[in-house]
Amino acid sequence: MEAVAVHAVTKTFGDARAVDGLNLSVPRGAVFGLLGPNGSGKTTTIRMILQIILPDEGSIEVLGAPLDEKGKQRIGYLPEERGLYRGMTVGDQLVFFGQLRGLSASAARDRSHRWLERFDAVDWFGRKVQELSKGMQQKVQFIGTILHDPDLVILDEPFSGLDPVNTRLLKDVMLELRDRGCTVIFSTHQMEQVERSCDSICLMNKGRAVVQGEVAAIRRDHGANTVHVEYAGNLPRDRIAPLTETLDDHGHYAEIRLRSEEDASPLLRILVDSVDVRRFETSEASMHDIFIRLVEEKR
Repeated sequence: MEAVAVHAVTKTFGDARAVDGLNLSVPRGAVFGLLGPNGSGKTTTIRMILQIILPDEGSIEVLGAPLDEKGKQRIGYLPEERGLYRGMTVGDQLVFFGQLRGLSASAARDRSHRWLERFDAVDWFGRKVQELSKGMQQKVQFIGTILHDPDLVILDEPFSGLDPVNTRLLKDVMLELRDRGCTVIFSTHQMEQVERSCDSICLMNKGRAVVQGEVAAIRRDHGANTVHVEYAGNLPRDRIAPLTETLDDHGHYAEIRLRSEEDASPLLRILVDSVDVRRFETSEASMHDIFIRLVEEKR
């Protein structure tokens, strides 16, 4: 059974069509990435799944049924716009969040301590929110999102503002939730997180699903003709242009997508004649490459 099923959903705001006939299927017990450029309809879709706003057309099922008040208690939601009561202590804030989701005060307090310990932040319990950094506040709100052990967790840009250490910690917790049977949906622009964390994705553009499915299958379907080159010297752009579809050159490192009919051998020969090749490696297309190419094709 799907965790979320979106059927032919459309949402307009005035003359702007934010979501346009969207069909979306999120498998249960998976980490699902909702991707797309700014204005693609990701946040609007999330808000319709949660019934914060309602679609103009189409239908949505969450955890096997249209969402009702009982179903909402099974969801944890971290919005893109963070919201904590700055004058409250972290402990009071988390207990309050837990009680809103049906926990007793004592259960919410015990769970808050366990999760703060998991985030190496037990000493935050008695501190006021306004004393915490932006990243620390974000972790507190994430704990409040999962405190009641939801079956579905929806995170809108959860990595925004986090340093690499806390990004990894958050990613590890998301995978732990998945391994317990929870479904995690998150929106992001960080393609490296998609490749490392997601089982499945949907790439949206202009309110529509451009591609969706398992990450491994999407990368496989988009070919294994991406070449990663580390080099010293001046890249012979004119000579390699007939062989390439795209070239992303950073000066000493380049990611080159070959034309579909080409193999990598002619490219390697040209490069060896022109630059000092330190690394030459072919791979499946990265999600970053797929993201950029599919979005640009739809412009």
